[in-house]
Amino acid sequence: MIIQELKGKVPEELIESASRRGISSLTPPQEMAVDAGLLKRKNIVIAAPTASGKTFIAELAMIKSIIWDRKKAIYVAPMRALVSEKFNDFKEAYPYLKAAISIGDMDSLDMWLEKYDMIFVSTEKLDSLIRHGIDWLSLIGTVVIDEVHMIDDAGRGPTLEILIAKLRRLAKDAQIVALSATIGNSAELASWLGAGLVESDFRPVILEKGVELNGTVHYPEKEEKLLGSHKLPELRITQDTLEKEKQLLIFYSTRRNAESGAEKLSEVTESKSAKNSEDLKTISKEIINVLGRPTDQCEKLARLVSKGVAFHHSGLVNEQRKIIEEAFKANKIKAICSTTTLGLGVNLPAHTVVVRDTHRFDGFGSEKVSVNEVVQLFGRAGRPKYDKYGRALLIARSESEADDLTKRYITASLDEITSKLGALPMLRTHLLAFISTSFLTSTESIAGFLEETFYGYQYSDYSRLRYITEEILDELESWDFIEREGSRYKPTKLGARISELYLDPLSAKWLVDALPHALDEDSILFIISNTLEMRPHLGIIKGAEEEIIPYMPILRSSEVEYAEDPEKVLSTSMMLKEWISEKSEREIAIKYRTTPGAIFSKITNADWLLYSTMELARVLKLRTSKMLEVRVRVKYGISGELLDLVRLEQVGRVRARILYTNGFRKVADLKKDGTEEKVSSLLGAEVAKKIMAQVRNPSENR
Repeated sequence: MIIQELKGKVPEELIESASRRGISSLTPPQEMAVDAGLLKRKNIVIAAPTASGKTFIAELAMIKSIIWDRKKAIYVAPMRALVSEKFNDFKEAYPYLKAAISIGDMDSLDMWLEKYDMIFVSTEKLDSLIRHGIDWLSLIGTVVIDEVHMIDDAGRGPTLEILIAKLRRLAKDAQIVALSATIGNSAELASWLGAGLVESDFRPVILEKGVELNGTVHYPEKEEKLLGSHKLPELRITQDTLEKEKQLLIFYSTRRNAESGAEKLSEVTESKSAKNSEDLKTISKEIINVLGRPTDQCEKLARLVSKGVAFHHSGLVNEQRKIIEEAFKANKIKAICSTTTLGLGVNLPAHTVVVRDTHRFDGFGSEKVSVNEVVQLFGRAGRPKYDKYGRALLIARSESEADDLTKRYITASLDEITSKLGALPMLRTHLLAFISTSFLTSTESIAGFLEETFYGYQYSDYSRLRYITEEILDELESWDFIEREGSRYKPTKLGARISELYLDPLSAKWLVDALPHALDEDSILFIISNTLEMRPHLGIIKGAEEEIIPYMPILRSSEVEYAEDPEKVLSTSMMLKEWISEKSEREIAIKYRTTPGAIFSKITNADWLLYSTMELARVLKLRTSKMLEVRVRVKYGISGELLDLVRLEQVGRVRARILYTNGFRKVADLKKDGTEEKVSSLLGAEVAKKIMAQVRNPSENR
C-alpha cells in the first residue's frame, strides 16, 4: 500500500510529513496494522523485528488522534534515552504540533503538560504523574507503549504492568498501541489487552544469523569464510567487516570485557581509520575534556577513539556516550564494544553485530542470556538505506558449542514473557500509591484490580492475590503509612508524601526511623546511602570495617533490615563525602575502584534522596537546615565555604574554588570596584560578564 492510499483515512499533514522523509509506501506490518483497525482506534499489539516500521505505526495512531480527534497522544518507553530519541524525531517531523518531554523529577505534577499535544514520558514518570493526580487523563486519545516486553523485566516490569492496567481504567477510551520485537507469547499479551495482534517477520534489511568457529561463519543454510587471518574471533570478524567497509557492534557481559575488547580491536581498527584521523583526534579531545580532570577511563577511551574504536557502558558519563554514538552514526568510529545496555536504548544499527558473551554472572553464579535478549541485540544488525543485509553472529570454541548455540539462539523460538508482579517488594510501593490517590481503598478492590493485570490474567489465582494484598497492607499499616477506617484504608499524611516522592516504602521506613540521628553530614550521607534507591552500593574500601562501628546505633534504630553489607553502605557514603570535599572524579574513581558514570549516577540519586529526606523531615516536624546544606554541597561537589558563591549561574565547583582562592569568599566580595577585570582574568571575559550581571542584579541569581 502506498502512502497516498491513506488519504481520507489519516490527516493530510501526516501524508505530507511522511513524503518529506522519503516514506512512500507502507511496510507489511504497517499495512497489517491498518487492516487490523489501527485507524479505527482499536488496541493493537505489534510483534515485529527491529527496523520493520513499528514507530511509524505508532505515528499513524498518534497523529490521527491529535489532529482529527483533538486528543492527546502519549508515547511511553522504559529507557530515558529512547524517550528522548523519539521526542526529537517526532518534533522534527511535526514542528507545528506542541510536543513535550518529561522524564525526570518524580515529585512534580508538571501542570504545563496539559497544554501539549504529544507527550513523551518514561514509564516511571507517567506513573508518578498519575500519583500526583493529573487531571487530563480523559484527554488522551492514544497511548503508545514501546518495548512492552519489558513487562518481563524483574526491575521495571511491575511498574509498566501496573501503569498499563491503570490506564485501562483511568483513560478507558484511549487506544493502546503496544510495540515489541521480542514476545514469544504475543497472542496472550494481545488477549490481555483486548487488542488486535499484528505478527510479522518482515525486515527491510535481511538478517543473517550465524555462529563463528575457526574463521568460518556457519549459517543454518550456508557457510561464509571470513576475510583476514587473525586467530582471535573478534579480531577476525572485525577484519572481515572493515574490509567490507562496514561497521560493527560487539556486545559483552561486563564493562571490563567491553573495555578489554576495545583494546584488542584497536589493533585492527587503527590501520583502517587513517583517513578519519583528524576527525578522530577532535572526537578524542571532546571525550577527554568532558570532565574537569580526566580519569584513567577517560584517557583510555580517548586513546582508543583516536584509533577508530570505542567502548560503551554505564560507567561513562552521558555526554561521552552521546559523543560516541554520534561519531559512530557519522561513520567515524568503526567499532563499538558495549555492554548490553546499548542494545536496548537509542537506535544505533551496524552492519555486523556480535554477541560475544552468552553467559553472565547474576551475583550467585553464571546464567545463560535469554533468547529474547540475544534477539534484541541481533536487531541492531543491518542499517536501513545502507545495507542489503546485516550479520548477527555468536562465537563458538568447538563444534559441539556451535551446535548448542545454533539450537539455543539461532533457530530457537522467542521466549514467552511472564509477569513479575507477584513479588512482595514490587507490589509494596504500588499498593501505597493506590490508597494514597484514592484509586483503590479496600482489600477487595485492590485484589480485584490485580486480577486485571497481566499477572492476574496469566495465573488467575485470586486467593494468592488476596493473600499478597493483605500481607502488604498489614505491613504498611504497622509502619503508619496507611490507616484503616472500617473496611477501607486511607493514607496518613506521611504515607501520602512517601507515595508522591516515588520512594520505596521500605526505604521510606528506614529514613523515617533514622532521621532523628541525622545530625551531621556524615550521618546524613550514611542514612541516604542505606536505601534501595542507592543500590548497587560500591565495593568495600580499606578501613570501612573499623569505621562502621559508630554507625551501628543508627542501623539498630530501625526495624528495617537490609541484606547488603553495612560496610558497602558506608563505603558509598564515604565516596559522597569525598565528592563534597572537592576531590576530583579521577581521585574518587581510583580510590573507590569505580567509574565516572557510576559516580554521577550515585550523585544524582543522592540529590533526589536528600530532597526526599527533607520532605519527610518536614512532615515529621524535624529540622532540615543541615540536610539542605548537604544537598547543595552534593549537587555541586563543594565544601561548605563555597555555598554562597555557587548561588551564581556559571559558577560550579571549579570556578567557585578559583574565585575563593583569589579572595572572593562571598558574592558580596564581587561588588567592589575593579572586580570585573580581575574575574575576567581568572575565568574569561564572557563568563565574567555573566557573573557580574548577576551581582548587579541579585534577582538573576539561581
